[in-house]
Amino acid sequence: MCTGKCSKFIAICLYPLALLSIICNIFLFFPDFQTIYSKKEAEGLHRLTDEIKYMGGVGGGILVLIPAIHIHSTGRQGCCMFLSIIFAAVGVAGALYSGTIAAVGLIHGKVCSPESYLGNSDIWDICEEPENIVVFNIGLFSALLVAACLELLLCGFQVLNGLFGCICGTCNHKEVCTLDTKVTSFLKVK
Repeated sequence: MCTGKCSKFIAICLYPLALLSIICNIFLFFPDFQTIYSKKEAEGLHRLTDEIKYMGGVGGGILVLIPAIHIHSTGRQGCCMFLSIIFAAVGVAGALYSGTIAAVGLIHGKVCSPESYLGNSDIWDICEEPENIVVFNIGLFSALLVAACLELLLCGFQVLNGLFGCICGTCNHKEVCTLDTKVTSFLKVK
């Protein structure tokens, strides 16, 4: 497959994953789809876990969405593969951040749980308010973790794809973009 077409495919796959991460993190702020728990948190009452407040899904989603936009334009133009490597590395960092926060959120559990709740479903009833909060958190943190793993794989593939594009050139027959031509044109602009 051509490196430009591969970039375009990777970017198109990254868009929904980044949006899923952002949406899941926003939903975590509103358990039971009510604002009362976020309001209590703002008043100083500890109702939300720290992992929700670290905003791994929002931060990681944005750090993946910005590279996806650049990588998509790289796929259309068939050039600028060197910059796509840098942007893909930013996407890797965003995916790692989001995945780490989601994993820690799954391990630590809700504020009302005295211990980790993943291995012991008998203690899920300890958290009475809001109803089914443990299932709510497990579902959203799991979705964040899966999205982050897929983002990490895709951005990692784009780093390799960008390297091949810089070394071997792209399939765009109008202009062959190599590392030498990009650095030379970059220095001429400066």
